[in-house]
Amino acid sequence: MTLAPERAACSRDDVGYFADDFASLTANIEHAIVGKTHCVRLALTCLFSGGHLLLEDVPGTGKTSLAKAIARTVRGRHGRIQFTPDLLPGDVTGGNIYEPQTGRLTLRRGPVFANILLADEINRASPKTQSALLQAMEEGRITIDGADHELDQPFMVIATQNPIEQAGTYPLPEAQLDRFLMRTELGYPDAQATIRLLAESAVRDRTTEIAPLIDPDGVVERRYLAAGVHLDPAVLAYISGIADDTRRAPSVRIGVSVRGCQSLVRACRTWAAAQGRGYVLPDDVAALAVPVLAHRLVLDAEAEFDGVSGQSVIEKTLRDIVPPALRAS
Repeated sequence: MTLAPERAACSRDDVGYFADDFASLTANIEHAIVGKTHCVRLALTCLFSGGHLLLEDVPGTGKTSLAKAIARTVRGRHGRIQFTPDLLPGDVTGGNIYEPQTGRLTLRRGPVFANILLADEINRASPKTQSALLQAMEEGRITIDGADHELDQPFMVIATQNPIEQAGTYPLPEAQLDRFLMRTELGYPDAQATIRLLAESAVRDRTTEIAPLIDPDGVVERRYLAAGVHLDPAVLAYISGIADDTRRAPSVRIGVSVRGCQSLVRACRTWAAAQGRGYVLPDDVAALAVPVLAHRLVLDAEAEFDGVSGQSVIEKTLRDIVPPALRAS
């Protein structure tokens, strides 16, 4: 039985409005991404939680299409970087260019100056170039030649990487992974979705069918609304207990940080609002724990060799910790 907490921080009208918009945006993106409703909802949750998304999957599953579909849904500035081994940090951030006519330096803005930035195959660039995104992802600004430049809001990085073809790639360091609110994978479509895609194969790029439904100000407005969703202290203790359990796990060298817990709190608030609730349930925490927390764990080398993964550690933690029973209103 699902129990509601004593009070809700958002009005029913607010969360109803949020849930309706969330459903419309999901349906819009699904014109391009067929049969992957859960993944689309995770991506939108990331957008409205003020986070960044890492899509990790084999080629041909629609990673880039999902990123492009989200970018087209938001009526803002879009940027795309195809990461390659010879890409330089300045190719991401931009830099100051000397203008002979004026004798002054002029800022040439790089693709990072966008609302939605698609970082395609991010693990193909060197760590130096990957780190050019660190400050932007954490602070929403970048520093060029000692001067700070604020990025447009909202700012969201959607990065893709292929976990199979590792030759010539540079794994993302832990500090970079921790900046991604979520990591998820699309997987192959089911039989019904595959048949539909094959029947409509004349359409080479399904993202061209995506119409913009929301502007950047609308995204920021909904972020504030989601941030008002209520969290019972018992749910906060549940999240803290999950993090603490990962730190004690024998197969884990570095468990979930406080930043990871904060990220899970933000995502759970948005997830609850998307379902028309002004309060977070333990079920929301369980639903989001793997995509939000699993990629933040640093496993013992021997455990990895034995096939232990961040996902399996989080799933075991969820089985071991009893969720709280919230008081009925």
